[in-house]
Amino acid sequence: MAAAVVLSTRGIVRPFIVGLTLKRRLNSAIIINSRKNKDKNKISQKTKICYCLTGERVLVKSLSVKIWRGADEGHFDRFSVPVRENQTVLDLVTEIQRQQDPTLSYRFACRVGVCGSCAMMVNGRARWTCRTHVRSLGVGTDEGIGEGDSDEITLEPLRNMPRIKDLTTDMSRFIDQWGEAGAGFTSARDRNDDPARVDPNSKKRKAANAAIECINCGVCHASCDVVAWNDEYLGPAALNRAWSLVNDERHEARDETLEAALGPGGCSNCHSHGNCMTACPIGLSPTRSIAGLKKMSLMAMIGIK
Repeated sequence: MAAAVVLSTRGIVRPFIVGLTLKRRLNSAIIINSRKNKDKNKISQKTKICYCLTGERVLVKSLSVKIWRGADEGHFDRFSVPVRENQTVLDLVTEIQRQQDPTLSYRFACRVGVCGSCAMMVNGRARWTCRTHVRSLGVGTDEGIGEGDSDEITLEPLRNMPRIKDLTTDMSRFIDQWGEAGAGFTSARDRNDDPARVDPNSKKRKAANAAIECINCGVCHASCDVVAWNDEYLGPAALNRAWSLVNDERHEARDETLEAALGPGGCSNCHSHGNCMTACPIGLSPTRSIAGLKKMSLMAMIGIK
C-alpha cells in the first residue's frame, strides 16, 4: 500500500493512502507524487494507523454514516467514510457531499464554531457539527483517538422544525417566535446621539450579559421537550432573548417585551427540564433566563417592579 500526495479538482493538497477502500474516491484527482518511505509509511497492525508523507496519522478503517434523506417523509441512506484524526462530523458530511452524493443538502458557513449554521442531530442530540469531533462520539476509533464498539453515526435535521430536504430545516417559525416574544430591540437614540452610558457592574447589566451571546442556532429549540408537543410555546431561544432585553436599560419597550414573554405561549409553559441549558454549545442557560421571567411575572402580579 503506497502513500501518495493528491491534488484534488478543487486545488487542495491532501494526503491519502491509496488502497482498495479509497480508490473510488480518487477518480477525479491527479496523483502528483507517490513514493514509499519506510519510516513514515509503515502501518502498525496493532494501532491500524498509517503515517503519511506529511507525518499526519490516518486511520485505515472506515465508519458508517447514516443520513436522513428527504423532507418529513423520507428514509436513511448509509455512506462509508474513512476515519481520519481530528475529523469533525461536518468534515464527514462535506466529504460525502463532495465525493459521494452531490445532491445531499445541509447548512454550514464559518466551519469554526462561530455561526451555528451547521447544527443538526448527531446520534439523537442537537450539536454544532463543526465542533463535534468524531473521536468524541466514540465511533470508528483506535488508540488515543476515542473509544467505542459502534462504527456508525446517525445524522438528522434539527427537531421541532419543518424539514426542507435532508439535513436542512425551515427556521421561519423559529425566527418569527423572537418577534412574538417581543425580542426586538427598541431604542430612543439614533446614530447622531452620543453612546448610552451603561454601568457594566450593575445587576441588570450582568443579567442581560449572561444571556446576550445567543446566536440563534436553534440547538436549544431542537432539544426542548415542551416545544416538541406545544406549538404555542415560544421556545427557550426567544424567551432567553426577551430576558436579555427586559434587563437592558437602553431598551425602550421593556413593558411590551415583558408582557409578550409572560403571555400565552410564554415563560409559564416552561417545565424547567433544563434540556436547553445542557444542549447550548456556548454554555448559556435559557432555563435560568426563563426562571427570571417567571419571577418578574410573580412580582408584577403583586405590584412590585
